[in-house]
Amino acid sequence: MLLRVLLISILFTLTACESTYFNAMEELGIHKRDILVDRIEDAQDAQQEGQEQFKTALEQFKEVVNFDGGELEEMYNRLNSAYEDSVDAANNISKRIDKVDSVANALFDEWQDELEQYTNSNLRRSSAAQLKSTQQRYSRLLKAMRKAESAIAPVLNTLRDNSLYLKHNLNARAISSLKGELGSVNRDVTALIKTMELAIQESNSFIKELKAGS
Repeated sequence: MLLRVLLISILFTLTACESTYFNAMEELGIHKRDILVDRIEDAQDAQQEGQEQFKTALEQFKEVVNFDGGELEEMYNRLNSAYEDSVDAANNISKRIDKVDSVANALFDEWQDELEQYTNSNLRRSSAAQLKSTQQRYSRLLKAMRKAESAIAPVLNTLRDNSLYLKHNLNARAISSLKGELGSVNRDVTALIKTMELAIQESNSFIKELKAGS
């Protein structure tokens, strides 16, 4: 089984076609609903890792503004490294959310198409109602994840701006200027972490409801 999953993963990489991947996984008994849960959990992991990375970036920024002797260029390098790691974390979050949305749309399209296969009208209506409810819950989840994603940009912009400023002004005056930015950076990072946490909670709720309805 492990080998087959690995081969399927390689096939997906080569074809870059989600439908090919979904069909192959279906043959192994792994349905889109299962893949959706897995990808939501992957997105949660990415957001949790992102929270830790942005906390690290904030701490690094605090170290810069509290600089009291030593190699200022080294402080810049550490701040810039924290910024670059934050960019990587942000990209990973966006990628994971996109993959969640891809399989969710495929699942809902399949579900909608299969409603036409029912001969029992009562069962069809019940399934249609469940589909609508699941889509509504998913819409709330996606909105929460996208909100967290959009909250990242202001933080990255601020980190980049301050890193660039320090790069070209490696002196005490630059440190003094950056001190005035600390409050804004702290607020943005704190708000971002809170927004991510809300998205993670929404993910947990959606997974719980999805499993309960399966």
